[in-house]
Amino acid sequence: MVHTQFVWSHGGNQVFLCGDFTGRVKYQQMVPVEGSNSTFMTICDLPPGLHKYKFLVDGVWRVDQQQLFKEDEYGVNNIILVKPPEIMTQQLVVDDGLPVMDIDGLDDHHHADSASTSSNIPHQTFLPLRADDIETTRNRLSQHLSSYPVYELIPDSGKVFALDANLSVEEAFLIMHSEGLAVAPLWDQASHQISGMLTASDFILILMELQRNHAMVANHALELSSISAWKEGKLQLHKRPLIKVDPDETLNAVAFRILHNHISSVPVIYVAQDTTFPQLLHVACLSGLLKHVTRHFEHRIGYLPLLQQPIGSLPIGSWIRDIGGARELLTLLSHELLSDALRLLLDEHISSVPIVDTKGTLVNIFSRSDITSLAKGNVYARIQLDHATIAQALQLVDMKAHSRFETCTRTDTLQRVITLLSDPACVSFMERWLCVLPLKRPNGWAWSAACGGG
Repeated sequence: MVHTQFVWSHGGNQVFLCGDFTGRVKYQQMVPVEGSNSTFMTICDLPPGLHKYKFLVDGVWRVDQQQLFKEDEYGVNNIILVKPPEIMTQQLVVDDGLPVMDIDGLDDHHHADSASTSSNIPHQTFLPLRADDIETTRNRLSQHLSSYPVYELIPDSGKVFALDANLSVEEAFLIMHSEGLAVAPLWDQASHQISGMLTASDFILILMELQRNHAMVANHALELSSISAWKEGKLQLHKRPLIKVDPDETLNAVAFRILHNHISSVPVIYVAQDTTFPQLLHVACLSGLLKHVTRHFEHRIGYLPLLQQPIGSLPIGSWIRDIGGARELLTLLSHELLSDALRLLLDEHISSVPIVDTKGTLVNIFSRSDITSLAKGNVYARIQLDHATIAQALQLVDMKAHSRFETCTRTDTLQRVITLLSDPACVSFMERWLCVLPLKRPNGWAWSAACGGG
């Protein structure tokens, strides 16, 4: 296949490419070129040979007469001759064998049920990552996200939750647990505004505060205290203005506010003209952005060359020490204390941590959102964080409610990892978009990475 660029430079508001190579997609959307109001472009992977194509500009079929065109029994079409790519000698980056921990015999739920053994990663060869591929992908993705409003993230049907800030903490987290919510907007009845966001991290901080004053647990503090009282008073949390986004803003604005403020999601709030009454439309998160990118570039991956790179060749993710990487993958043992897990999640700004046994075999993960399970049956009032183990806490989690994690290999492309991270079933229970991805080898299993944002 050959990367082939198509350009339409004759204006329009919305331009699509259609050819004998677009297949079942039929219409491939072209994106505006930065700095131009009349030029659109896209890139397709085409087999060598002669191809016919046309442009659909604002609903009207057009042929670019400045490019090659031909008339036949089917009408007039532009034509392009794609030549086979020249074979060039390229330097390959060879990934030498490194010791990792294998996981044998995973069942359908990806749980390990046998001991791990030491082995070597087979040699992998990757094409070198070019600096211009990174810059090209960044610029094109930025242009794309700047071209679409936040409305693109709002599903055609669904439901969005907001909790009354005067609810008791216990009631709030029971609702979050039963509905599978990792974050929920707070509604202030007095001001008729969305006043903040309630997250699993808040519950962790509350439990830690209760443990410091154990008498408060006996007095059923969570039953008596409202969310607003805890957030603004007893926890003395730093209060900052609500970070939100308007539905008419761009997807770039969503990405910037989430990443710049180190938060998991932002509420999409619409305020009609001549009124101050807000409407909560959606809660936007990174998984929604990734799903949008996956949907738009699934069949034209060549337009974002970085997505074609295997993740093993990219400086992203968290990896075990033997493999190296930008960040070391942190793990905990099943018998370690729940308090250690909670402190690790907060101190390291991560959403989940792999749980291993004494041989290093991956047995589960523990995420921030799992802590809401302690609200069931007032378990929080009886458990002591510095005595309970992670294994005991996980017994309260419904393991069948969702997939605990997904898997990939080091040779899988960044596009596939993004597709996994964009699946709500994979990330809905996580407060941050970091997703634990055990790495599967052709000759066995080896967990090695946690890909995502810390």
